[in-house]
Amino acid sequence: MFKEFKEFAMKGNVIDMAVGIIIGASFGAIVNSFVSDIIMPPIGMLIGKVDFSNLFIVLREGKVPGPYSSVAVAKAAGASTINYGIFINTVISFLIVAFSAFMLVRSINRIRRQKETPAAVSATKECPYCLFVIPANAVRCGHCTSDIKPS
Repeated sequence: MFKEFKEFAMKGNVIDMAVGIIIGASFGAIVNSFVSDIIMPPIGMLIGKVDFSNLFIVLREGKVPGPYSSVAVAKAAGASTINYGIFINTVISFLIVAFSAFMLVRSINRIRRQKETPAAVSATKECPYCLFVIPANAVRCGHCTSDIKPS
């Protein structure tokens, strides 16, 4: 059984998948930082100096009664909260990752289509006798009236 697992783990697809997961996790960290550190502060400023990561609803107060200035303070006090601001950040992060993945797949599909597209068949050809351009399906030249063998 160990031998079979080793064969499975050493296949190229598994290694490629592992590399993809590692890079995906790193990309996720970059996107999370991008959303929380670059996108959300200006949006919060436009809306009225709101920090989305600290938007929450207290369901039950903790040992220390509220109001709580942040999610971290509420958690430290033992309060139960609904952290909808963090959820908003997560949704925006997901949309950025999904859009990036869409753009990547779209680009790859475009490249594949270009490679798969066969060369266009010419609609014309030259008469082998007078070199006049004639339709590709012609069996007689319209210029010199020579019989053309089909190609």
